[in-house]
Amino acid sequence: MEICSFDISDVKLFIPRHIGDERGYFAETFRADIFALHCGARTFVQDNESLSARAGTVRGLHFQTPPHAQGKLVRCTAGALFDVAVDIRHGSPTYGQWVGETLTPENGKQLWVPPGFAHGFCSLKPASVICYKVTDYYSADCDKGLAWDDPALMIAWPDLADAETLSPKDRRQPMLGDLIPSFHWSE
Repeated sequence: MEICSFDISDVKLFIPRHIGDERGYFAETFRADIFALHCGARTFVQDNESLSARAGTVRGLHFQTPPHAQGKLVRCTAGALFDVAVDIRHGSPTYGQWVGETLTPENGKQLWVPPGFAHGFCSLKPASVICYKVTDYYSADCDKGLAWDDPALMIAWPDLADAETLSPKDRRQPMLGDLIPSFHWSE
């Protein structure tokens, strides 16, 4: 498995090796020992899956605040996604900066979105499926978000990103400048 780092600390990209032949392929998509070596020991408590029927569907940017902050290990099992993690750790030298990756079943890439980051994605093909492991259970009281199109973030969303696909919840998320501090960066 190949592990890539970004200029934003703590976000990682895992690229499983596909071993294939004319029948198809085999891949180890998760190993706790390798994950812990690069991201620290984490316990995943739940797997989530979501289907976006239309290309251009935007979901996010979402996060959960303490005491139920979630880390997410994200992959795409059908279609294609442009997946984004935004640093919302106050005091971080990369506060408000983002990482984006195209995830597909073919490339096998998985993005680790640690607690302290907002997460969102845009489906690039119809019938795209996102699957992700989380480190804490869903909590309605801790469920928060950030405006996906905040100009301060300057996220380079794909041209097909369609604001009409936003959920009512995502249409009313705050801008970064209005976000109540929930995470604080420490070296």
